[in-house]
Amino acid sequence: LSSLSGLTHESHKKDVEQVYLRCSEGSIEWMYPTGALIVNLRPNTSPASYKHLTVCIKPFKDSAGANIYLEKTGELKLLVRDGDRSPSKVYCFGYDQGGLFIEATPQQDISRKITGFQYELMNKGVASDLHRGSAPCRPCSDTEVLLAVCTSDFVIRGSIQDVTNEAEEQETVIHVGVNKLYRQKSKVFQLTGESGNWRGQIKTLLECGVKPGDGDFLFTGRMHFGEARLGCAPRFKDFQRMYKEAKDKGLNPCEIGPD
Repeated sequence: LSSLSGLTHESHKKDVEQVYLRCSEGSIEWMYPTGALIVNLRPNTSPASYKHLTVCIKPFKDSAGANIYLEKTGELKLLVRDGDRSPSKVYCFGYDQGGLFIEATPQQDISRKITGFQYELMNKGVASDLHRGSAPCRPCSDTEVLLAVCTSDFVIRGSIQDVTNEAEEQETVIHVGVNKLYRQKSKVFQLTGESGNWRGQIKTLLECGVKPGDGDFLFTGRMHFGEARLGCAPRFKDFQRMYKEAKDKGLNPCEIGPD
């Protein structure tokens, strides 16, 4: 978390301050914004890999007091207008498209304003999977499922306990009961209650029309701004079939032990 305050240079309202961020994910919080910030993302990777990176930002729900621009060689492109209220909206751009220029807007009382957002840097392929609208809705091929098992941030065998739709955010929350946890990048799925059952939530697009269903599924997906996002999710019996067929042919990209 990088936290800055405009009150420390109140008398220099035209100042432009440079900020350098080395982490691949984190957040910026600019309290009482005045002047402008240039946010330089400098991940600890080879500069040769920069062209393969996508940057995504997710403004805080109550972020206010500044416009956020994409800046390259002096040209500004508005990303987020001060006052925009789009719940959970994520803005993505290629790392080589420019950096972030955050300009405070004129305020009667800057002490009431805080501008902030989360950011993530990721491989362009991962980013396109997360943000291609039809991807979560389209059934995965056998090859895609087997690859997802190897590369996803989480892989679980579980059942759908409930489904809730968030119309304002155009998202569906799948409440999952976990029967077997193969992998998770962060602790989204946890033991709950006295019964000691593992549970967690996975989000996907509302347009995918997910409904509660019987039986077990293999849920895979990515972590995105602290939330589990659905990737491939075949019925578990179908996954067992495709896994066995690939294993018999020596074509499994990795082993997981699906029994």
